[in-house]
Amino acid sequence: MNKRGTALRHQLAELRGPGVPARTLDARALAALAANPGCRRRAILDGAGVDKAALADALGAPSAFGQSQFAFMRGNAFEARVKADGGAELLRLAHRKLDPGAEPPQEAHVPDLTAQGPDGRTARTALALREATGAGGWTLLDHPMLALEVAGSPAFLEPDAVVVHPDGGWTVVEIKSFPMLDGSADPAKVGAAARQAAVYVLALESVAARLDPAPRVRHRVLLVCPKDFSNLPTASAVDVRKQRAVTARQLTRLTRLQDIADTLPEGVCFSPELPPQELTAAVEAVPATYAPECLAACELAFHCRTRSRARGAVTTLGRSVRAELGGLSTVDDVLAAARGEAGDPDDPAVAALRRAAALRAEALASAGRGAACH
Repeated sequence: MNKRGTALRHQLAELRGPGVPARTLDARALAALAANPGCRRRAILDGAGVDKAALADALGAPSAFGQSQFAFMRGNAFEARVKADGGAELLRLAHRKLDPGAEPPQEAHVPDLTAQGPDGRTARTALALREATGAGGWTLLDHPMLALEVAGSPAFLEPDAVVVHPDGGWTVVEIKSFPMLDGSADPAKVGAAARQAAVYVLALESVAARLDPAPRVRHRVLLVCPKDFSNLPTASAVDVRKQRAVTARQLTRLTRLQDIADTLPEGVCFSPELPPQELTAAVEAVPATYAPECLAACELAFHCRTRSRARGAVTTLGRSVRAELGGLSTVDDVLAAARGEAGDPDDPAVAALRRAAALRAEALASAGRGAACH
């Protein structure tokens, strides 16, 4: 790694606090980050590996976001069942749903991906993928390690599995514990899984690009879930081309971590061990872009919502409303524009607000006259 990269890692470690281990930036967090690329606060906290749940607790705004321990254990048990017997059932599902024209898997090669540290595991995964691509059979990579550059810093990602087909193509496998009932699952949960899988596809493409010729990374991923109300696995092929394109575009919009870090006051630290007042000042030193969607995707959402409401920011009303209001950034600005006390009359947003205010006043007056008659 070059000196600039080493300096950034040191700077991010100082932001976490002395002796605080980095929290891994996983695909779920990356997908959420890509959905809100304008939020510098989330970008620097995730990039530095800050435990945002612990940070939210220390700020006095604990989040309900996250997976329960029971769901976590249930998911692990189901994944173990799917991968039992060398992944025989998993490969059978991959053959049936994605590659029925290929030779059926008789036995799979499951390479050992053990290595020291994330960099070592990433290199071992790349080697295993290269070897499997030329082998001409079915290969199952169990929890491979992939790297993807995010805002100028590497993020290490660990998909549930990657399957290498006999033709050398690569497929991402997502194993989820929510059920498929009569062959279909909850669309919202499938959509979240697709966005997460799209991050893995992008990371796999960066590995493939370093090989000559580059293997084909399939854009149909294998989603494996329990069948109906049983614990038996079933699967569906999910096309993630749209999610991949959106995620790639949003990730390129992220401000580089170095640029964000360089704007912070000297000595800023996000350690949950700090006094609440000092910690609050540190968090507020980084601009946030809050939207109601953050409540389902970020542990700091309650803190950011409280601060956003205190400022009267229109972002608390949602991105669509914010987009309609143009340069009016606070609720006070909106109300003043509607009352004719501020704002450019030629601004379409201001003109629309004044028309709406006039119609409201007319409707209330009409209702008042009607009540008086009775």
